[in-house]
Amino acid sequence: MKNNMGGMDRTVRIIVALVIGVLTYLGVLHGILAIILLLLATVFVLTSFVGFCPLYALFGISTCKK
Repeated sequence: MKNNMGGMDRTVRIIVALVIGVLTYLGVLHGILAIILLLLATVFVLTSFVGFCPLYALFGISTCKK
């Protein structure tokens, strides 16, 4: 797997995941919406740490500086 995510992309994904986590913890998000968004947040965190996004690879997108 070749990295296809740049630093800014990774940072934004982690921030979005944190916001989703906090909103769920505070009870703003609840029910099925909270579960779906928490799953999305988990994917965001995992792809940020790895630096590889399978959807980017599928569509040939790369935010990495060459």
